[in-house]
Amino acid sequence: MSRWSPHVTVASVIERAGRYLLVEEDKGGPFSLFNQPAGHLEPGERLTQAAERETREEAAWHITLTGYLGLYVYTAPDDLTFHSHAFVGIPLAHLGNDLDSGIVAAHWLTLDEIEALERSHRLRSPLVLKRIRDAMAGRQFPLDVIHER
Repeated sequence: MSRWSPHVTVASVIERAGRYLLVEEDKGGPFSLFNQPAGHLEPGERLTQAAERETREEAAWHITLTGYLGLYVYTAPDDLTFHSHAFVGIPLAHLGNDLDSGIVAAHWLTLDEIEALERSHRLRSPLVLKRIRDAMAGRQFPLDVIHER
């Protein structure tokens, strides 16, 4: 019998002048999907380090994290469960590096544009808009609520 284990991931909500940083992903379907810069925690990595790394790798942006949105638990249609730690941050500099494999482009989108993507089923998961709305509502915690060594 195999042991159940959720996937530990991170995601960053980055806002600039009323627009949110999303990455466009090619997942091999009929159309690309949109997500916050996000990905899996790597061995020996802190959650905050993972969020900053994923934003560099997927969106080519150097950021600083300013808050913790919380833990979002999501079970995907394929029955995989994700424990997604979400952060808010601000962009510091565009790096110009190549984007991760599977990332088509990084975009700065308005809430209206993101809601239109949701209506056309082009958001990677329902968490994308939920995290943005939570950030907009000020539902965040200081980073020191996370205790990591």
